[in-house]
Amino acid sequence: MPEHPIADADLDLILELTRPLWDEMRNQRIFITGGTGFFGSWLLSSFLHANQALALHASATVLSRNPAHFAARVPHLAQHPAITLLPGDMRTFDMPSGSFDFVIHAATDVIHIAANVHPLDRYSAIADGTARVLDFAATHGTRKFLLTSSGAVYGKQPSTLSHVPEDYAGAPDPLTSASTYGEGKRASELMCALYAEQSAIEFKIARCYALAGPCLPLDSHFALGNFIRDALAGDTIHIAGDGTNFRSYLYAADLTIWLWTLLFKGPSMQAFNVGSEEAISIFELASLIAATLNPEARIHVAKQPVEGASPLRYVPSTQKAQQQLGLRQTISLTEAVRRTAAWNVLRS
Repeated sequence: MPEHPIADADLDLILELTRPLWDEMRNQRIFITGGTGFFGSWLLSSFLHANQALALHASATVLSRNPAHFAARVPHLAQHPAITLLPGDMRTFDMPSGSFDFVIHAATDVIHIAANVHPLDRYSAIADGTARVLDFAATHGTRKFLLTSSGAVYGKQPSTLSHVPEDYAGAPDPLTSASTYGEGKRASELMCALYAEQSAIEFKIARCYALAGPCLPLDSHFALGNFIRDALAGDTIHIAGDGTNFRSYLYAADLTIWLWTLLFKGPSMQAFNVGSEEAISIFELASLIAATLNPEARIHVAKQPVEGASPLRYVPSTQKAQQQLGLRQTISLTEAVRRTAAWNVLRS
């Protein structure tokens, strides 16, 4: 079944807060990887919205492993004349001809790469894919390149650190396959730095944290999506752990505003955390979702907290983005839950 388009209210918000930036895209071409995933759906929808509203006459080429599946899922995007789908794997794709002033490498976001694949394949998809896209940018006249990296590059967040800043020197443990994603993103950032030394391309790095919003899977390993699914179905909300870990969630419209801002005006070879600073425990999240969507829902916690153990945290500091780029969170978590649920109700 085709997905319901992202709401005009969200697209209008994105345009309102990025309007001064878009003139740079006028009559230009942009190349996007990951354009068929969660990040991509928001980037493409907002691109088309701005393209029409501002008469930019811009076009996007979108790399897709399965264009037919994408076209069936989101025909309102795939069939738009401003979008060209390029079939291929990001590690081996045939490079299209012509110049592309802008490249967004949004493939291998955690929502895509969390699929049940071998860690070596996962690492290859991230590192080798980034190398191929960088080669493309270096040979196709690219001026600005945005890499969607991850807060996973910092490794385990110390319990004594409430919010991780960009200059935190932590790193994933390289001796466990659980670090595949984080190490792949670290390698991708390093490759951007190496290309920056031998080209005039401006490289922008977005270290993304947990998210909410339409297009987020409700049947994957994301607690927020699973809790919304359970609440909408009238079922018990199941917490697989002990509910004590802390996360924060940025709504996808805010994510999109931050990504476009970084692409157009972010300083080259600087990383910016992209996320919310509003920490919430997993149990509190389940309670908020129940109160918002189904106040009678029960909450089941699978495990008891370990006595004396410090809760894990995955919460960024976004002071750098706020102070240097004027970015802020505009949608509350409660409203993000409402909008995510409403989109899924329309989709069903």
